[in-house]
Amino acid sequence: MATSPPQVEKMTHGRIFLAAILFVTLLVSYLDRVNVSVLIADPGFLEDMGIAAQPTQMGMLMSVFLLAYGVSNIVLAPIGRMLGPRKAMSMSIMLWAVAVALGGFAGSFVAMVATRVLLGVGEGLHWPMQSAFVKNWFPPRERARANAAWLMGIMIGPMISMPILSSLVSSHGWRSSFFVLALLSLLPVCLIWFFTSDHPGESTLVGARERAHIEDGLRAEALQEIPSAGFAQPTFLRDHRFWLITLAFLSSACIFWGTMAWLPSYLKVVRSFTWSQMSGLAAMPYVLGAVNVFAFGLLGDYLGRKAVLPVVALLGAAACLYAGANAEDNLLSAYYLSGSIGFLGVGLASYWTVLQSIVPASAVGSAAGVMNGVASLGSALMPMVVGYLIERTGSYSAGLTFLVGMGILGATSAAVLMMKKV
Repeated sequence: MATSPPQVEKMTHGRIFLAAILFVTLLVSYLDRVNVSVLIADPGFLEDMGIAAQPTQMGMLMSVFLLAYGVSNIVLAPIGRMLGPRKAMSMSIMLWAVAVALGGFAGSFVAMVATRVLLGVGEGLHWPMQSAFVKNWFPPRERARANAAWLMGIMIGPMISMPILSSLVSSHGWRSSFFVLALLSLLPVCLIWFFTSDHPGESTLVGARERAHIEDGLRAEALQEIPSAGFAQPTFLRDHRFWLITLAFLSSACIFWGTMAWLPSYLKVVRSFTWSQMSGLAAMPYVLGAVNVFAFGLLGDYLGRKAVLPVVALLGAAACLYAGANAEDNLLSAYYLSGSIGFLGVGLASYWTVLQSIVPASAVGSAAGVMNGVASLGSALMPMVVGYLIERTGSYSAGLTFLVGMGILGATSAAVLMMKKV
């Protein structure tokens, strides 16, 4: 009697679903971050906060968030290790949802600053957990794609936030943007809590075949890993190449946050665009950035000298900022400024590729934390510095010129690495 062949279990795709959840989470977090960038172009918000015609205070709303975010990104990491990524991320999202909701009730500048600090603390705990999920759920040969998937939220979040938030503010007032975003933040909480687990072996969405696929890759990686000497003796801190790439990444972050914080206000106040015109123009930079992150991330794998792309990115961003600040035509200025953010996407993946090529495997995690922390804390000052320069000179050109200088500084740093054939 013939026997039927054994049934082969279908491969599930729980890890792909997880990557999609991580993307949604980061996207929502960036919607919450950039809300203030839109609001400082709204006269009603500025009047209610008592900061009309005070650019330094306007920039401070973004700077205090970035400072809290940079510190908590490093300091709160032990909480994530103790609770696990699922609980820690759920807690962090609930914290930032509360912060956003409180922003809608804020009646003074001081109260708004307090909510921005709370938002930074919540999002600072969230970021490391994204990487923890990827480490636990993806074998090494799939991590680049997994990281690329969720990192796209960095560009897509601001891209869609500008038209959505501009429409909300113009139609229902600035407080409505906070309440809508607070409700939207409940989406990633539900996705993380009900559809993820710290490890794939604990998930009902992962079948035996997929689980074996993941665990085989993780097992092979574990056999190759060399125990780290720990943070007490970080040799990468004595490597000048590490500090060169960190300076380049810091410059990129400064341009990104300095431009993001002031672009909507610049387009509306200086270039006289309407809310409807501005919503599309303010989203354009992040469309270009998202395309470049993907395209040049793939190209970077084929380049011998990985530092080439950061040089191109930073010089291109600086040139576009200078041209945008000095263009006589308003629409042409908007296109140039969009190009500056688009150019930043050219080098985004390469900073981490260069880091991984010059730092030993056992120390990559510590080195990445230092590089990201330095960039976050340094760029935290940019919205406030640009605002101060605008206030002192009475012109946005001074702030944009400062960012041009940061681009040249970072490009020079990356060029030294390029000449060293990194």
